[in-house]
Amino acid sequence: MKLPRLTLRFVMIALLVWSAGVVAGLGTYTFLYAEGLSYFSNDPKACVNCHIMREQYDGWLKSPHHAVATCNDCHTPNDFIGKYLSKAENGYWHSKGFTLQDFHEPIMIRPKNTVVLQANCVACHQSIVTGINPHAGDAQNMLDCMHCHRDVGHGPIR
Repeated sequence: MKLPRLTLRFVMIALLVWSAGVVAGLGTYTFLYAEGLSYFSNDPKACVNCHIMREQYDGWLKSPHHAVATCNDCHTPNDFIGKYLSKAENGYWHSKGFTLQDFHEPIMIRPKNTVVLQANCVACHQSIVTGINPHAGDAQNMLDCMHCHRDVGHGPIR
């Protein structure tokens, strides 16, 4: 039996609308369940919505930077657009890793984020860095802050 063209078109549109509704519903549920709006804030507590970051958050509470820097100060670019693009990208990878449980143990910073971290270290400590690092303005040859100061932001490493 052949369906009339109008009925087939209606079925296809209804299926498309239903599929879009399911995707939108699941996306909204996931965003609300994961407290997605909190990630737009500057509050470090947002970083512990995901249980895997608890150790880093607890380390930060005891670190020398606790009184002067939040997660975003070190881990996101300083410009508005760069900050939220970085948050979106990292949010995707964090939620994927946490949902699928396919992240590295212990959790590690990605190379792209290491560049941001290094730039933020140098920006905040410019007066000190220029005095001890002869390549302070040269990103290719500059000494890596994290090489010697790995435990500054999150406390001692196990």
